[in-house]
Amino acid sequence: MEILRNIARHKLRSMLTISGILIGVLALTTMGALAENFNALLDGGVKYFGGNIVVGPPDGQSLPLLATSKIDEIKQVPGVAAAFPAYQFSVKPGQITTVSFGIPDQIVAGDPVENAWSALKTTYAQGHNIDADSQGEVVLGSTIDKEFNKKIGDSIDLPVKPPDAKPDFVNHPFKVVGILNPTRTAPDTFAYIGIVDGQMLLKDSLPAAFRDQIDVTQITQAIDVYGKPGTSIGALDKIADQINAQVTGVKAIKPSTVVDSFKSGGAIFTAITTAAALLALIIGGLSVVNTMFMAVAERVREIGLKKAVGATTLNVMGEFLLEATFIGLVGGLLGYGIGAAITIIINATTPPGQSTLFLITPNLTILAIGFATALGAVAGVLPAWRAARLDPVIALRNE
Repeated sequence: MEILRNIARHKLRSMLTISGILIGVLALTTMGALAENFNALLDGGVKYFGGNIVVGPPDGQSLPLLATSKIDEIKQVPGVAAAFPAYQFSVKPGQITTVSFGIPDQIVAGDPVENAWSALKTTYAQGHNIDADSQGEVVLGSTIDKEFNKKIGDSIDLPVKPPDAKPDFVNHPFKVVGILNPTRTAPDTFAYIGIVDGQMLLKDSLPAAFRDQIDVTQITQAIDVYGKPGTSIGALDKIADQINAQVTGVKAIKPSTVVDSFKSGGAIFTAITTAAALLALIIGGLSVVNTMFMAVAERVREIGLKKAVGATTLNVMGEFLLEATFIGLVGGLLGYGIGAAITIIINATTPPGQSTLFLITPNLTILAIGFATALGAVAGVLPAWRAARLDPVIALRNE
């Protein structure tokens, strides 16, 4: 009867231990999926913004604009292979942006040829790119497309008119000609239009007193500069320095500056999420140690009998290690399964226009289940060693 009670107690403790590991792995899975999604956003941003040099007006300039003639000057700088005018506007001017892990909705105007120079290539789920010198056409990123529920051929007014718009607010209808596949970074929340339309929006954004005095076809907000394909960030930094030295009235930003800001934010976020998840797992590991030590204490007679009939030290140790590893594996599988299900459900219920929060990757799957299994095995070493070291004669005599 006592043996049956011991077995029942051991099973109960094992279930509680599995529950502890389950909670730890669940935390690791959800927090890890959050970190994976954030890192995917940052990695894409590094590729998108780190593959070219952004040239803007110098600091302190009253109107943050550049003459398009600067493009020809920049093209004369050694190492520059291409340069394009660039315009960018908020999709929802004046509206408060909700908290999100994604990049805010932006209207990006430029030459459609520029996509061929970008390090981050975009592909089309539907439709096609805007035509050169097109007017009234727009390509929507995957997230902004879901937000406004648009299909090829639909019309969308950009920028979106805010509820408290001033009487002089102006927007324009655009025909959706393309919808991009998800990239998990900047392009997902961008609406791409042509240069002519970008200049039109630029004119709308100017103070009323200047609109008729400035020829918007001769100005741009920024210039995107590219080196030859395969040019390293270090080489692009040197080209940026050369632009600043050779071309007056501009400020070229080093790509490494942008990349470093992305990486520093990602490192901090990953460290916080990983530390929280690992803490939960360590607590689960300690529960394995406690369970296995209690199992040894309750099964002294059983261990003594096994050793008395010929079980070796390795046999006994292997049995307890296998049990501890199995507890870790079961807890890991259950925790990962529940954590993955939670992330899928939350992603599926994400409101249109907001980026999903979680990303399950093969690396995360291996880490969560593998770490829990290894944790169980390691946590079982000391109890298994204690069981293996028991003297069968003393164990049977004590019982």
